[in-house]
Amino acid sequence: MDLNTLRQFLVVARLEHLSRAADELRVAQPSLSRTIARLESELGTALFDRSGRLRLNDTGKLFRGYVERSLGELDAGRRAVAEATSEGVGTVRLASETFLTLTGPLAAYKRAHPTIEVGLHWMPAEDMARRLRAQDVDLCVASQPIHAEGLAATQLLDEPVGVATPLDHPLAGRTSVGIDELADQPFITARQGHWQRRLLDRLFAARGLTPKIVCESDEHSAIADLISAGLGIGLIPAIARRATTRAPLAWIAVDSPDCRRALTLFWGADSHLSTAARLMRTTITGWNWITGEPQERLG
Repeated sequence: MDLNTLRQFLVVARLEHLSRAADELRVAQPSLSRTIARLESELGTALFDRSGRLRLNDTGKLFRGYVERSLGELDAGRRAVAEATSEGVGTVRLASETFLTLTGPLAAYKRAHPTIEVGLHWMPAEDMARRLRAQDVDLCVASQPIHAEGLAATQLLDEPVGVATPLDHPLAGRTSVGIDELADQPFITARQGHWQRRLLDRLFAARGLTPKIVCESDEHSAIADLISAGLGIGLIPAIARRATTRAPLAWIAVDSPDCRRALTLFWGADSHLSTAARLMRTTITGWNWITGEPQERLG
């Protein structure tokens, strides 16, 4: 059971597709299939269900966790040695659902530490706990709760989320609006899994309603522009409302105490954080999200 076999297993487990895994790994599919078969033979059990589409089974999921943690520790050891034997402070890998909120602290970090290599990874919140425990990334910023053991966290921001409309929309002059009043409105939102979409679905489901979605966008920066163009309305957090200048919008408070988002920074509770990662954590936790500058500049 060599390291290459374990790394190949992780790719197959992630993609659950031999052809795509072989393409990503740049190996022949028959060779990859034999590698997985040998691994299963060595373990004495199947790791995948092969009835129809290839699926990682419960045993495979159990084994994947151990492999990820083992390879993560090995990679962390390599980075620690590199940091200890070099003049620099290494690299930091930050994951987030969106980086629009983080452009301020990231720019400040890079100005303060220009020699540090920063790796940014888009990641859905449901993958963050596993990837942190595997030490694939150092830090994660999520706009929705992550309920998992082995993580440390600090809340960065708790803010209201309102409804954004075009300036000439009938609701534009209101100071607040109820969810029931939005039942027939066309919504522009993010795809399934994103915090914005989950919040929208949760608010409507609590009232036995289903939102009328006319656009699901992967381009989160385009949502405000589409709303401004009159194609629908959408949920926009207060911080984005303050930052949005190129798309003229009306922002209306929602009459629901649950219409909020909490921005939270997560890291592995037992993971060794490099100097670069600790500096990044300090920058992000010390950022003032209201003024858009480091806390120490206030006063």
